[in-house]
Amino acid sequence: MKTIAIILAAGQGTRMRSSLPKVLHPLLGRPMALYTLEAALQVTAARPVMVVGHGADQVRAALGDLADYVIQEPQLGTGHAVQQAADLLRGQADTVLVLAADMPLLTTHTLTRLVQAQQSHHGPLTMLTVLSDQSRGFGRVLRDPHGRLLAIVEQAQATPEQLAIRELNVGVYCFAAAWLWEALERVPLSPKGEYYLTDLLGIAVQDGLPVQALVVEESAEAIGVNNRLHLAEAEAILRQRINQAWMLAGVTLIDPASTYIEPGVQIGQDTVIWPNTYLQGHTVVGAACTLGPNTIIRDSQLGDRCEVLASVLEKAVLEDDVDIGPFARLRTGAHLAQGVHMGNFGEIKNAYLGPGTKMGHFSYVGDATIGPQVNIGAGTVFCNYDGEHKHHTEIGAGVFIGSDTMLVAPLKIGDGARTGAGSVVTKDVPENSLAVGIPARVIRKMEKRD
Repeated sequence: MKTIAIILAAGQGTRMRSSLPKVLHPLLGRPMALYTLEAALQVTAARPVMVVGHGADQVRAALGDLADYVIQEPQLGTGHAVQQAADLLRGQADTVLVLAADMPLLTTHTLTRLVQAQQSHHGPLTMLTVLSDQSRGFGRVLRDPHGRLLAIVEQAQATPEQLAIRELNVGVYCFAAAWLWEALERVPLSPKGEYYLTDLLGIAVQDGLPVQALVVEESAEAIGVNNRLHLAEAEAILRQRINQAWMLAGVTLIDPASTYIEPGVQIGQDTVIWPNTYLQGHTVVGAACTLGPNTIIRDSQLGDRCEVLASVLEKAVLEDDVDIGPFARLRTGAHLAQGVHMGNFGEIKNAYLGPGTKMGHFSYVGDATIGPQVNIGAGTVFCNYDGEHKHHTEIGAGVFIGSDTMLVAPLKIGDGARTGAGSVVTKDVPENSLAVGIPARVIRKMEKRD
């Protein structure tokens, strides 16, 4: 049986007090709606339909072609929102899964259970409920003395006795498609001038059709994000899920509560992560690394056995056995080959450091290609910018750059060459030569070292 999901994302989200559409507020670096959208894709294996309204262009731009889109304008309730997808989906699916884009904690496990429950059921709908003492504004589920579903009463209309009911309507449904499109035409207009999906339960009961509810196993899945307090609550739960999964996979988190790992990150076994470490974007970390404390790594690739202490990496590559920090910064295009050492308070941008190269503290390397086994002394600066253009520096194998050397690009330093401390190098230095002074001059040729 084919199932297609409808994701409701048209609301304004006024309680967020934001110019950004509510469903695009980030959770662990990703738009909130992306969690719901990806879960629906995995469960149904079909492109979902997203009902958009407020900030529709922004939502489309952020989520791209992962969904088909229909506009709800004006926004006249959840029943009216689903109606907007009727022309697109009529005759295209056997069952229709309906959920909201502001419920990022729903898991594929729960949604799969819901769909399977409806597909094995001869009634027109299966709804998701939760047992909780925290109402969160959800409607109450009314049952008869035999436990059969009767109706959903909204919190604002509930009596004191009904408010005491612990079974709450989560607002996630799976419908028999043919029945859904016909029943939507019978949904009454509410006193607020809106059409609500919750009335479909009453319509089915009035027609004598069996309906059923599936209780969520983990109540946290039912959390909807309506304000920034809920946003923080959802993020904490997502972080906890991710961190627990990595620990079970063989990664040590010294303090999980202060470790931030985004969903797109990959980490090898026996890596140790110290507190206040952030792994973001599409970062890949190898095995047996030590990261942190106080480290940010974004969209970077690390090999095995790397050590990164109190440093910031962005779009950088570290091969095996690299150690950097503390207080180092690797910017876009930094590539450190196997066994590179980078000291404290250093910065690298758009540069390759060859195997075994050592870079002292208080140094800057930009727009450069550096060979193997090079020593870059403390305080060295690659002067790569002339005020208009960036220029490249090439340093050969086995070069020794003395402390406080200024390398004014474009420049080429030959294999085995050396610069004296405090030199300002403005011209190429031949291989196995010593250059010193301001400006630096070659003062002698050295014997080639093994």
